[in-house]
Amino acid sequence: MHTALILYTGAFGLIVIGIAGIVLSTHLIRILFGVALLEAGTNLLLLLATWQDGAAAPIIVAGRVPVLMADPVPQALVLTAIVIGVGVLALALSLALRVQRAYGTLDIRAVRQRMEQAIAAEAGVELPSSHDAPVAVGPVTAGREGQS
Repeated sequence: MHTALILYTGAFGLIVIGIAGIVLSTHLIRILFGVALLEAGTNLLLLLATWQDGAAAPIIVAGRVPVLMADPVPQALVLTAIVIGVGVLALALSLALRVQRAYGTLDIRAVRQRMEQAIAAEAGVELPSSHDAPVAVGPVTAGREGQS
């Protein structure tokens, strides 16, 4: 197999896994891992867009210029994106820790429910509910009283 095909497959694989992690997960840390994988795949894809097999670094040695040179601009942009991505992930992790301390969970469904309850309680209104919503029923215990 060609090296480029393997690298492109890896880049697209990271992107797909990252998107799936963001979309399918309800846990904040797993979502952040998905963001990190998506970012890594995107950075790899950006580097592969200008990659040429056999290209040398654009450095003049002893007055000789390489015949095929790699473009340093995408490499600089990806390096900048990596640094920014690390900062964004650090900020997101610190916010996830604050969410966990405030609401006691990292499940986004539970966090949303608790946030809505807190906002409704502070505003002095009831949470809207559906009349068609299923009613929660406890475990069936009928007929088990006489059994031991």
